[in-house]
Amino acid sequence: MTVAVVLFTSDLRLHDHPPLRAALAAADEVVPLFVRDPGVHAAGFDAPNRTAFLADCLGDLDGSLRRRGGRLVLRTGPVSREVAALAAECGADEVHVAAGVTRYAHRREELLRKALGDRGVALHVHDAVITAVAPGSVTPSGNDHYSVFTPYFRRWSTQRLRDVHPAPRTVRVPDGVRGEPLPSHEEVSGISPALPAGGEAEGRDRFARWAREDLSAYEDRHDDMAGDATSRLSPFLHFGALSPVELVERARKHGGPGAEAFVRQLCWRDFHHQVLAARPEASVQDYRTRHDRWRTGAEASKDVAAWREGRTGYPVVDAAMRQLRHEGWMHNRARLLVASFLTKTLYVDWRIGARHFLDLLVDGDVTNNQLNWQWVAGTGTDTRPHRVLNPVVQGKRFDPYGAYVRRWVPELRDVPPARVHEPWRLPEDERARLNYPQPLIDLGDGLARFKHARGRD
Repeated sequence: MTVAVVLFTSDLRLHDHPPLRAALAAADEVVPLFVRDPGVHAAGFDAPNRTAFLADCLGDLDGSLRRRGGRLVLRTGPVSREVAALAAECGADEVHVAAGVTRYAHRREELLRKALGDRGVALHVHDAVITAVAPGSVTPSGNDHYSVFTPYFRRWSTQRLRDVHPAPRTVRVPDGVRGEPLPSHEEVSGISPALPAGGEAEGRDRFARWAREDLSAYEDRHDDMAGDATSRLSPFLHFGALSPVELVERARKHGGPGAEAFVRQLCWRDFHHQVLAARPEASVQDYRTRHDRWRTGAEASKDVAAWREGRTGYPVVDAAMRQLRHEGWMHNRARLLVASFLTKTLYVDWRIGARHFLDLLVDGDVTNNQLNWQWVAGTGTDTRPHRVLNPVVQGKRFDPYGAYVRRWVPELRDVPPARVHEPWRLPEDERARLNYPQPLIDLGDGLARFKHARGRD
């Protein structure tokens, strides 16, 4: 009997899973493996919200495998050590894994190749599992990656995606393979009160309902903060509980402007992956430096604390930060606003904001989180790096009746729509009853400081 190992990483699904499909085709028996790496904890990336969502995903994956005669094997330890030990235990000839783009993923692959190569076990790394189009497969003339989204999107849109494959009917796991008990969502403390449930089944059901009810209107409504008409699929994509290739295919079959706008968002995800694959240092360093001298010290720390707590005095910013803490998720338009406010109005290092997001976001990952923060801060791929989003103007445009603000900032629940984004304009006696802070900074002062810092005044 021949045996292969499939190492699950950020691809926790059975539908459209090339590594699993290849392993089943190559061997009589397959060991589906997930390794809990202590290095993830040491790096601070196992935030409670993602740990709980991960537990849901692993439980769902195990249940799906058991319905097909298999099971998920869980091990804890350095990935290369655990994979090599398991391959030796079950006599596996090959290991299959999805390609990654982070420095961690590159290092993991490097260590796996060495550990398995020393034992004569082949390592097969599969592209277009975590992304729809493999990073590096679409490049401009004279460069190893696209640094601007629009030309990348044009080329990306012409690519023929690989075929989407159904989940396997049967998975045979060798007898006697040792595994640890799977973690439970309930074991995790410190999670957001309204954290969504995870897992492939939940993700597929969510996409089916959203595609049926909201996909057609996505182009018109995706910035409607109160309407909350976005797909909320980002956590499932982050953990690979949904296939981006399958989502692109199903959206294109649906057709229409809403589907096209949704596919464009999926392309943004691939765009960031190809940037980080070519420039892995961009996870911690400016992709394009502006020579910023970010504010530090006690005053900046006080402003950051108010921003984290949703007490800046700017209602749409505060609403968004409170949504983040309560749900472990934030509306996409809101992410842009709070990031612009921190980096450009308060002039605080984008890495501080990115770290806070990673502490709470269930979809927080190095690729999209860090590069989106840099895009807003003007140190990334934005072709207009010095743009500043005005939270009052943006609030009136994308939350015109203040419903989003009222949902998350109850202090302003009774403020009329005309003033909900500018409560400081209320009569003094009314303002005193709100128990809501004055703005941290005048927007004009913040803009002037930012322009001076960037040498544009």
